[in-house]
Amino acid sequence: MLLTLDLNDARPLHEQVAGAIRRAIADGSIGPGDRLPPARDLADALGINANTVLRALRELRDEGLLEFRRGRGVSVAGRADGRALLVQRAHDLLEEARRYGYRREDVIAILEELP
Repeated sequence: MLLTLDLNDARPLHEQVAGAIRRAIADGSIGPGDRLPPARDLADALGINANTVLRALRELRDEGLLEFRRGRGVSVAGRADGRALLVQRAHDLLEEARRYGYRREDVIAILEELP
C-alpha cells in the first residue's frame, strides 16, 4: 500500500493519512479483509509520528472502515460508501481551491455552471 502526503497541504497530517487510506479502500487498492501494515511502519514510511497514524486509524475505525483485532492488527472492515468518498473528494477540492484563492461559494458557483 503506497500512501503519500502533501506537506504543503494545510490539513492536519492525521486527516491526510485518513483520507489517503479512505481513497485506497474506495478505489479498491485495499479491500475488505486486507491487513494494513503496523502503524509504526506506516509512520516510518511517511516520515511522521506513529501517534499521528494511530489517530487516523482510530478515526477510520470509528467510521466503520477498519477493524482493530488484538494480535491480528488492523484490517479493512468494508468498502467506503460513495458518500464518504465524495465528501473526501469535495474536501480535497475545497482545500485546493483555497490555495488558489477561491472561496467555498466560488467553488459552488463553478459547480452550478457545469452541465
